[in-house]
Amino acid sequence: MKYLVTGAAGFIGFHVSKRLLAAGEEVVGLDSLSDYYDVNLKMMRLKQLEAYDTFQFVKCDLADRDRISKLFQENPFDRVIHLAAQAGVRYSIENPHVYIDSNLVGTCHILEGCRAIAVPHLVYASSSSVYGSNTRMPFSVHDNVDHPVSLYAATKKANELMAHTYSHLFRIPTTGLRFFTVYGPWGRPDMALFLFTKAILEDKPIDVFNFGKMRRDFTYIDDIVEGILRVCENIPQANPDWSGDDPDPATSAAPYKIYNIGNNNPVELLDMISALEDALGKKAERNLKPIQPGDVPATYANVDDLINDVGFKPETPITVGIEKFVAWYKDYYSLK
Repeated sequence: MKYLVTGAAGFIGFHVSKRLLAAGEEVVGLDSLSDYYDVNLKMMRLKQLEAYDTFQFVKCDLADRDRISKLFQENPFDRVIHLAAQAGVRYSIENPHVYIDSNLVGTCHILEGCRAIAVPHLVYASSSSVYGSNTRMPFSVHDNVDHPVSLYAATKKANELMAHTYSHLFRIPTTGLRFFTVYGPWGRPDMALFLFTKAILEDKPIDVFNFGKMRRDFTYIDDIVEGILRVCENIPQANPDWSGDDPDPATSAAPYKIYNIGNNNPVELLDMISALEDALGKKAERNLKPIQPGDVPATYANVDDLINDVGFKPETPITVGIEKFVAWYKDYYSLK
């Protein structure tokens, strides 16, 4: 099959593309190669993908309406996996317009492209951040998520609403995936695990927010990829039992579905740091600080729907995932 993977030079997009290419699929990878973080890391990811004959890279900004439209006109995609977005909770506080251009305008252009070719299935990245002020744990896709606490989260919630509109109006099957704190080799340098590893190895202190009491459902990248690819082949159908009197946010009378992909096992930040110290064989100097604006104190995914519909549950232990990340980090940066 022919896949469009947006954000192909990004962390998750790279791993998804590589898995598809290794399975013999054809992948068109789109990325703007923005300088939000180290472009060299993105180029090294691309270099691995370009080793496959069935990979085509398209450098393009999602906000470029004409180029996105032309891309869809020239390629009858069997699946679209839309992972490109401006990421980061705190960055959205200082740079809101970037999120509007990428996450809202860009997603609109992807939806219009899918509409133009009647794509059989659009799978797109949402985020655990949409749960915002929700406190009932574990977070369920069947709960309302109407109180985001960052603009990033608001754009991801908006993406789900936009996708539903296209599913309703044009019967395009769409599936939104709420990722929970993804980590692993080739990860993003702005994420805590990457930042902590770099600082510890350089004998610099690490900033530990919410005094280390943050709890995150850390999810290893291989589990995320497995979930994405299984969901890709599980094309959503309209829920015949859906009722406007008691609307289920995770399904619809349209071909629309939302899933959590998380490890279903939240880990306290201090325990994550301890696991990282063990993997590095080195202790961290910790600066305990209050919680930051836009952050939530805990995330915890209910993945019952994912298990029931595609037979998969992320289960990689944090200790195993961190060991693999540290091994990659040392190899990538040529450290002993």
